[in-house]
Amino acid sequence: MRAYTYLRRLGADGLSDISRHAIVNANYVRAKLAGAYHVAYDRACMHECILSAKRQRAKGVHAWDIAKRLIDYGFYPPTINFPLVVEDSIMIEPPESESRQTLDAFCDAMLAIARECEEQPELVMGAPHTTPRSRLDEVLAARKPVLRWAKRG
Repeated sequence: MRAYTYLRRLGADGLSDISRHAIVNANYVRAKLAGAYHVAYDRACMHECILSAKRQRAKGVHAWDIAKRLIDYGFYPPTINFPLVVEDSIMIEPPESESRQTLDAFCDAMLAIARECEEQPELVMGAPHTTPRSRLDEVLAARKPVLRWAKRG
C-alpha cells in the first residue's frame, strides 16, 4: 500500500523524475568507484551499479568482508554475491532520494575500504569492529538456527 501511495502521489511526471535521479545516482557511484573496484559491466547503468571485489581478492578480501567493513563506517551494506554471474559482486542501488553529500560519503567509505584492503587486509577481514557482535558462524547458524530468545545467565 505504501509503494502504491508513493507512486500515486508522484504522478507520471514525478515518477519520471525519480527514475532519472536513480539512474544518475547509480552512474555517479559507478564513476567514483571505478578506479578502486572492478566494474562488472563497463557501460552506463540503470538504477544499480555492479562492482566486483576481484582486485581485493588478491589480498584475501572478499565482497562479504567489504560489506561488513561498511558497517563500521555507518552504512548499511549493499547486496553482495548477486547477481551470481559476477564473482564477488557488490550491487549498489542508490535510492533516488539520496543527496550528493550522502553519495559522496558512501563513496569515500568505499574508497577508504579499498585502501585498507591494500594496506591492512586483516582489518577488513575482521570487520565489523564497532558492533556488539562481530561475525557469526554462518554455517552453524544455517544448520542449527536458534529460533527462540533465551536469557543468558
